[in-house]
Amino acid sequence: MPKISQPDLDILFNNARTYYAWTDQKVSDDVLKQLYDLAKMGPTAANCQPMRVVFVVSEAAKKRLEPCLDSGNVQKMRTAPVTAIVGGDAAFYTHFDKLYPPANVRVWYEGKPDLIEETLQRNTALQGAYLIMAARALGLDCGPMSGFNAQMVDEAFFKGTTFKSNFLCNLGYGSKEKMYPRLPRFDFEEACQIE
Repeated sequence: MPKISQPDLDILFNNARTYYAWTDQKVSDDVLKQLYDLAKMGPTAANCQPMRVVFVVSEAAKKRLEPCLDSGNVQKMRTAPVTAIVGGDAAFYTHFDKLYPPANVRVWYEGKPDLIEETLQRNTALQGAYLIMAARALGLDCGPMSGFNAQMVDEAFFKGTTFKSNFLCNLGYGSKEKMYPRLPRFDFEEACQIE
């Protein structure tokens, strides 16, 4: 596989930041579809694909989301063109006939709630990270957020489903207003070892 260019690496990693303020530029439905179509291509355990996303765009949806947020996140969500509720389907294993036809993978999970939950959490977060990287690749800026009541979000947006929220991510075209200096990162020697 060919290596991508340094400017592309800078877009995805080195110059990418968490945004807290946004321009007025809208994000089109077509861009959101492209975003999902890129993010879904990342690997998951046995292609389980648990991620489910609600793109909160309308004023009505923002009003439903607002009471679920910690007070410090309300203005961030309100001013962002889109807030993605990144969730996962706790019944992901029921879709293996479609997603993993070579084998009967469903039996690996049935009746094993701890394995289901572990797989759900890990792979939903993994797909959410792909979503962030895909957003950056499409020219969007991101503001991932914790700081919300997951039960309230699930009640407001996933009621009657087997979906559970994992984290939120504001999406749009960021403004450098309210940008904090980049925080330190660990050096390789502090965080890694080669054995």
